[in-house]
Amino acid sequence: MRLPTELRDIDGAGARAAARRIPPKPAKVLSAVEEAAESTKLWCGAAVLMAATGGRRGRKAAAAGLAAVAVAQLLSNGVCKQLAGRERPPEEWFPHDEVHDRPDSSSFPSGHTAAAAAFTAAVAPAWPAAAALCAVPAAMVALERVQSGAHYPSDVVAGAAVGLLSAGLVRRAPRRLLRRAPW
Repeated sequence: MRLPTELRDIDGAGARAAARRIPPKPAKVLSAVEEAAESTKLWCGAAVLMAATGGRRGRKAAAAGLAAVAVAQLLSNGVCKQLAGRERPPEEWFPHDEVHDRPDSSSFPSGHTAAAAAFTAAVAPAWPAAAALCAVPAAMVALERVQSGAHYPSDVVAGAAVGLLSAGLVRRAPRRLLRRAPW
């Protein structure tokens, strides 16, 4: 995937700035949150907590969040990454060891960010306070993906867009299905 030169330059500058400007201790916190989000563990754990403590509202929020994560993973990893084929940022831009621990798949879009945004946005209509709490680690995951060298900023923005789209699809799907039902 080739971006226009100006956009590519801005994207590269953003990635290098994130790598240099985030101090080591906050970077370790970001890494810990990202590790918790790996394979959607963080969002599954949040869903279990919501379902267990939030009553009907919590179960509805948890189900919507998990459904949106599934759609986001399908769209970002199953479709977009296969079509885009974008290389990860160059390792030499990142003055830390985390850059060596990144996937070989396409950089575009960020699947971690897609899942984080999808979960948070899907939870919001059913339980806004829980979504506000989820927004904090979701933002941390997005920032960590750039800081660690796994993604360019535009990959993260695209991942967030995929996540929001996924949450919207999940929210609208039941109504569309019911309207088409034969009864």
